[in-house]
Amino acid sequence: MNNQVKRNYLEINSITELVEANKPFDNLFLEKVSSPDFQLNKFFYKQIGKNHKWTDRLVWDDNIWINYLNLPGVSTYVLKQDKELIGYFEKNFHKKKLECEIAYFGILEEYYGKKIGRYLLSEAIKKSFENGSKRVWVHTCSLDHKHALNNYLSRGMKVFQTETINI
Repeated sequence: MNNQVKRNYLEINSITELVEANKPFDNLFLEKVSSPDFQLNKFFYKQIGKNHKWTDRLVWDDNIWINYLNLPGVSTYVLKQDKELIGYFEKNFHKKKLECEIAYFGILEEYYGKKIGRYLLSEAIKKSFENGSKRVWVHTCSLDHKHALNNYLSRGMKVFQTETINI
């Protein structure tokens, strides 16, 4: 079976371009994972990715996860409501280019429809500019959540490249 997937690459070049979304409820908080925890990243990758055909990291063994999460510039943030895990993002800051990629981003399915994704994306973009980034970028595709592309566009990101791939 051959399926065509449309992939969009988006960027935002200044924090002033961010159209920030409000926190949907008071007891949400964002926490940087201070010590890389590959099990946490693996959990989010599998739970969020199962609905969107994320497959590239399914073959990673524990050492690959550990090595990746310990690379300079890679960091993970987790969104919680009280003590409940809601979502996460991984960012990868490229110091020489002064740019940051939001490598993975998502919320758990039980939190869909609560305006959390837009808030988490606002926070991801803000955190991505903190290291002196001049550009923050991400890619999304037609397999991602049906509102993913619109969320990126609504936060002020612009499409800079589009491609169609066969899977």
